[in-house]
Amino acid sequence: MTASTATITTDVNKGGNTIMSAGQNVQTARQMYQAFGSGDVQAILALVTDDVDWSTDASIVSAPWYGARHGKDGVASFFEAIGKTGPVTEFTPLAYASNDEGDVMVFIRYAFTATATGKHVAMNMHHYWKFRDGKVCYVRSSEDTAQVAAALTP
Repeated sequence: MTASTATITTDVNKGGNTIMSAGQNVQTARQMYQAFGSGDVQAILALVTDDVDWSTDASIVSAPWYGARHGKDGVASFFEAIGKTGPVTEFTPLAYASNDEGDVMVFIRYAFTATATGKHVAMNMHHYWKFRDGKVCYVRSSEDTAQVAAALTP
């Protein structure tokens, strides 16, 4: 089933939050990736909750986008840190999957060139998205930290 042919349904969970269908949540993830590709951080921020929990599950001092971020200001600082590190040369979502709760998992091909060292990195990346009331409330990202560390080390 593709996002364009998915039936969009909603339900309300015990906490009173609207649960969007997996198809709608996949579409929201696609919109975020399109906004990233065009450098439109404001469009990304419009699709996250005010209290979003956003994190790359890694910790390397040389990678300023790693670590936990909270709220829209935290997400904005995440994208600012990526932008300062160097140009993204590839960002291609290759596959989307979802579960019955509407969570979305995405497999991505990602590459960048570190401005400080000139080194190029190409890797696979994984994103896990949770949603509340049609917006992203939780993000976890994993990537090849060894490659990132090598590219950022002079």
